[in-house]
Amino acid sequence: MGAKKPTIVVAVSGGVDSSVVAALLSKQGYPVIGVMMHLWSEQGKECENKCCTPQAMEDARKSANALGIPFHTIDAAGIFRKRIVQYFLDGYAMGKTPNPCVNCNREIKWGLLLEKARELGGDYLATGHYVRREVAADGKVIIKRARDVSKDQSYVMSMLNQSQLQQTLFPLGDYLKTEVRELAHQFGLPMAEKKDSQDLCFVSDASYKDFLLRNAPQVAVSGAILDKFGNKLGEHEGLAFYTIGQRKGIKISAAEPLYVLEKNAIDNALIVGTMADLQQHIISVKDVNWVSGEVPLDPFHAEVKIRYKSDPLPALITAQEHGKAKIELDQPVRDATPGQFAVFYDGDIVLGGGEISQASRAGTKI
Repeated sequence: MGAKKPTIVVAVSGGVDSSVVAALLSKQGYPVIGVMMHLWSEQGKECENKCCTPQAMEDARKSANALGIPFHTIDAAGIFRKRIVQYFLDGYAMGKTPNPCVNCNREIKWGLLLEKARELGGDYLATGHYVRREVAADGKVIIKRARDVSKDQSYVMSMLNQSQLQQTLFPLGDYLKTEVRELAHQFGLPMAEKKDSQDLCFVSDASYKDFLLRNAPQVAVSGAILDKFGNKLGEHEGLAFYTIGQRKGIKISAAEPLYVLEKNAIDNALIVGTMADLQQHIISVKDVNWVSGEVPLDPFHAEVKIRYKSDPLPALITAQEHGKAKIELDQPVRDATPGQFAVFYDGDIVLGGGEISQASRAGTKI
């Protein structure tokens, strides 16, 4: 008899990707356990949530039954509301543009869910994320961009550490989305043509502005729009409704188009200026996670993504004390935004990343 295969807990969502992961591993002879988290939804909007709706829960259960694997649900609504939704609301209240998905991966999926997977007897947690996982000669896990560039989710994996990655599998990293749908048909899964979920899972409608107004109405406090010299140009509707680099919606006539340069939460002021004022060369990041677990001793050249869907940018990166790093871009950008994450790449390999705390023009001390 061969060695017993490890038990794998699959994070299922009722969607095609996680269902195919469960089917693939089950067909390969692994003992598989399906687990779905019930996350927070606004009262009265449970059926509009972009994940863990009653229908999604039923779809996940049907897939598990079709595959003949155990299926469990975890009530994560309370911790999700406290750790992720509140993080989102607080970020906007502080003048940031937060990215709750990165934080959710760190605290919920590879926090609570990984802990529950171990309690269920799982040796690994597998998810339907499009990211490649490799083990180096020294035993450390490397995470890389997915084969399907259009679906790549390596950006939101940048905050995972070696302990978490050692216990994680990403079976879809080498598949194209079209191939995954074809596998779903081959496995007879009922959601083979189900549409992918988009945007924030807990924002039930199309407008994050409406969500903020319902759940954090205090962010809708008007204030002054100032130029970089402190001259008042007009009134804004609330800092939460603007982002760095934004042009539309400022509603001020000027000789040159005006863009959002800064959101001053202390004075509740929106600072605007021209495109020339917006050229950002230097980015400071905090709470940096180095995937290898080792902090680089010397400055190094790499590529940086400053948003999930942004193109990678060449830069010089210098690790600093207290979990910080300095990014010096080869070419300036206009939308490096506090609250978003900057993620470092060496080719396809994710080196790490951290939360953007400040961005400025060359020659400015930060």
